[in-house]
Amino acid sequence: MSDENWSSATPTAVRLLQYTKADQEEILGNGDDPFGVASAGLTWLPKEEHFGIRHEDRLVAHTGLLRLPVAIGDTKTEVVGVGGVAVSPGMQGQGLAGLVVTAALEHARTMGPQHALLFCRPPLVSLYQHLGWHPLDTHVLVEQPEDRLVTMPLRTMTMPLRDDAHWPAGPVRLFSLPM
Repeated sequence: MSDENWSSATPTAVRLLQYTKADQEEILGNGDDPFGVASAGLTWLPKEEHFGIRHEDRLVAHTGLLRLPVAIGDTKTEVVGVGGVAVSPGMQGQGLAGLVVTAALEHARTMGPQHALLFCRPPLVSLYQHLGWHPLDTHVLVEQPEDRLVTMPLRTMTMPLRDDAHWPAGPVRLFSLPM
């Protein structure tokens, strides 16, 4: 798809009723490592809530959400995991990632947890910081198959979902596969 301009309508992110492998391939193609994280060797959870942007009847951007149990220091709580952020290569650089993540976060604020959490490749940290995310300076342990507990090799970032929410100090452990 070319890097064409949007018509008079501004792109709008909407909640998707489903998000399939075919939808992901519509955005990113069918390469072996569409998110550039295969080298991490991790098993990931599917998301439960999905948001996307369509352009000319084609899905061109997506992000997903999932509530997850976590421990931060001695505090057990939940976070809203944000993942599966994808923008069609021909549509990148137009702010679609920001639009779809913002729409997902608006919904995340209704889900109960105080914070959102995401994992990203180092080159994307500045993009997420521009959207209001904060990098964590601590390692995060995540579960993997066969009862393995591993240190997340990607950068962990958080965002408060409430005005009065503050990320506690201490080590972080996700009580599930990463999202």
